[in-house]
Amino acid sequence: MSREWDSLREALRPLCEKGLCLAFSGGVDSAVVLAAAVSLHPVKPVEAVLFATQLHPAAEESEARKLCEELHTPLTVLHIDEFADPAIMQNPPDRCYHCKKRLFKTLWERARAIGYGACADGTNADDRLTYRPGLRALQELSIESPLLQCGFHKAQVRALAAEQGLSVQKKPSTPCLATRLPYGTPITREALQKIEQGETWLKENGFPGGRVRLHGDVARIEVPPEDLPRFFALRDRVVPAFKQMGFWYVTLDLEGFRSGSMDEPLGLKAPGENRR
Repeated sequence: MSREWDSLREALRPLCEKGLCLAFSGGVDSAVVLAAAVSLHPVKPVEAVLFATQLHPAAEESEARKLCEELHTPLTVLHIDEFADPAIMQNPPDRCYHCKKRLFKTLWERARAIGYGACADGTNADDRLTYRPGLRALQELSIESPLLQCGFHKAQVRALAAEQGLSVQKKPSTPCLATRLPYGTPITREALQKIEQGETWLKENGFPGGRVRLHGDVARIEVPPEDLPRFFALRDRVVPAFKQMGFWYVTLDLEGFRSGSMDEPLGLKAPGENRR
């Protein structure tokens, strides 16, 4: 095994000895953390906890269950209703802080209910380079981030996933659907449904990881720059499909996909930097 893998296991050892609840999305980051924790065979088992929310694609739960089956560990699902929290639904620039605070308070409640003494997530070192107000909530709630503690960036995490043979090693990041709306635009179930339908269409038609940003009645579609010509060639299929979903106007962002493009108007990062 690699030196990085050994470092991650050592960072997790004291957490597992307390009993660990891990926020588990089924993405590559939390999958690597879970695999390392399970490999330790602690006295108190690790519990993978998925937050089932309105702000995440419904398909995430089935993908998370499949991955837990690969790792021979059970999955606990906690249902969270963000629509009950106006601070989240009003979609302010620090929305992620309010959302993470709600989610990880619930994680601690679960941990205490089963007698566990540690909670962790899959934050990696790249997340410190982007606009992530949710990180403040993690610090306030004493949530451990072993990948960040080890200084591992996303590329290193994917390398560890490949080393361990995890099926999600190449899975694109899937941040919450609220990141597809401009800050200040209230979050509605109808908007989330349209966004999820649009991104499902992109995935099924060869553009995994593409984004559908919603600006009123306008869908601003982002695909990787190298895929722009291929996507544009499909415009006769794209337009009617998206109009059927309820979009009045269908546009293609010529700058291409960049994670966190809704953060650009905040002026917190220079154009071209990696964002959420």
